[in-house]
Amino acid sequence: MSAQAQAAGLSQQSTASGTYLFVPIVLMLALLIVAVLRTPNLVTSSGIGGAIIVATPLVLATYAVMALAIAGRGTVDLSIGPLIGFINVTLVQLYGAHLIGSPFSFFLWAAFVGVSYQVAMALIIIFIRVQPIIVSLSGYLALSGINLVIMARPGGTTPDWMSNWGQGTSVWSPVLVVLVLSTLAWLLFTLTPFYGHLRLMGSDERAAYTSGVRINIVRLGAHVIAGLYASLAAITYTSLIGSGDPTQGTTYTLIAITALVLGGASLAGGRGGAIGSLLGALNLYLITAVLATFNFGAVQSFVTDLSYGVVLVASLLLTLALPFVRRVVGELSPLLFFVICSLITLGVILHATFDYAPAATPATVATKATPRLQPPLHPEQSSPRLAAREETLPFEAPAAARGAQSATASGLAWPVTALILLLLAATLALRIAPVQARAAPGLAPLVHLVIAAVILLGIFTVSGHAPWAAGPALHVHREAGR
Repeated sequence: MSAQAQAAGLSQQSTASGTYLFVPIVLMLALLIVAVLRTPNLVTSSGIGGAIIVATPLVLATYAVMALAIAGRGTVDLSIGPLIGFINVTLVQLYGAHLIGSPFSFFLWAAFVGVSYQVAMALIIIFIRVQPIIVSLSGYLALSGINLVIMARPGGTTPDWMSNWGQGTSVWSPVLVVLVLSTLAWLLFTLTPFYGHLRLMGSDERAAYTSGVRINIVRLGAHVIAGLYASLAAITYTSLIGSGDPTQGTTYTLIAITALVLGGASLAGGRGGAIGSLLGALNLYLITAVLATFNFGAVQSFVTDLSYGVVLVASLLLTLALPFVRRVVGELSPLLFFVICSLITLGVILHATFDYAPAATPATVATKATPRLQPPLHPEQSSPRLAAREETLPFEAPAAARGAQSATASGLAWPVTALILLLLAATLALRIAPVQARAAPGLAPLVHLVIAAVILLGIFTVSGHAPWAAGPALHVHREAGR
């Protein structure tokens, strides 16, 4: 069998067994519900913006580890954290020496360092035949010491254009663009034959070699991809802290590997994806965000690490239960499962936003302040920029504003409900339509016509032009006018 055929079969098998995404989906939505109940303004523009700039370095670091984990041989890059720290301190030092300053020069230097290190690591693994875990551990120790030589203590500054990246006051930011483009780049990469060869090599390197896959070239390409994602993680990390720090980057090693496992990737190789890694990284951020709302005092860092371990063990136990769940529910698409659970989560968020907040007087509103919505990955990690983003916005609005908000929420109740039903119906239809079309090809045009009619009817209803949609909204406006 050719390498292309084996890769195609492996891809179909992975798609069919994509149930490993169920666990990170459940964890993320459950943690999101708890986080929203503990911190209602997490779903505001500034809350989501802060979450993006804090979680993006971890997501990109997880992508870098994922690219090597898929390659097999137990290639877990333990040096990813010190590598991010090395790029961070060199960027700050070079900027302080006025050698670089433009965005192009920052990205070029970061990419050069990340790719060069990973290529050197790949050459040692391929030609000297040292185990990847030994090479990465050696790199971890070496880079940790070199970082302290380059910069003995946190300090330095970043350019003005980069400091604007770390504001976190809005959802739309350059950091979000970097995250979206990086994720899309990986999804497009999965459509290439090279990705099929990479997964085949990770699953069975001997079978891949006998099928004609050039093992050394594929492994070298995986390291290049990991270096590029590590450089992007370092850029976003530098914009987050707004300075250089030779020690904070090392914490990304264990949490990136933890996020990779939470996302359903196999450390043995051959399995992993951007969606799962993204969910795993978001789960770790949500754990930190929830724990930041509690005050554990001096043991805050211990509780955070303990929570990481407990969630990781729980996710592994849930993964073992997935075969029994599949026997009960049959074949269930991860996308359909995500949409259904997201609708439930959306209802909880709407309830927490509009109905859950208790009444408050203007005096209590003036004294209450929100906790920081962008906690660092560990409580002892802090920087002047992160501390400057602590906000003092109230938990609740005054009574008059709450009344207007309640009226607005009531006016939106029917359109939001109709939109939720529309999304659920469209998802179910898109899930069922291909099966029905294959069973009865003559009914395929009729099935597509019915789906189109349902979608158009839903859009017409949500827009408020339908007679049955105008009634509740008109009633709300009359009540608000009184």
